[in-house]
Amino acid sequence: QVQLVESGGGLVQAGGSLRLSCAASGSTFSRNIMAWYRQAPGKQREWAASIGSDGATNYADSVKGRFTISRDNAKNTVYLQMNSLKPEDTAVYYCKLTEVTTYSDYWGPGTQVTVSS
Repeated sequence: QVQLVESGGGLVQAGGSLRLSCAASGSTFSRNIMAWYRQAPGKQREWAASIGSDGATNYADSVKGRFTISRDNAKNTVYLQMNSLKPEDTAVYYCKLTEVTTYSDYWGPGTQVTVSS
């Protein structure tokens, strides 16, 4: 059974940085597509960044140039380095794993990020 656990969220001032981690188990991590989504209060969940099994990355325009997604296949972990944080980055951040063999999606429980102005 695939399990994802996010960590690293917290409260930070605008302009600060945080690094989120998502540890995965129960799947062949290196073959899968990993992504970060976020959901602000009263808004729909939105995609922020993704990284393929080949290391190719993509970012939403709202985070491009400030966030960096990376993965460590030896640790079955994906990271989201968030710099120059803004109050509008405040959200619950979720990690998603997509199995390339089944195209099944798995989600973590989320971690809260709050950016104060």
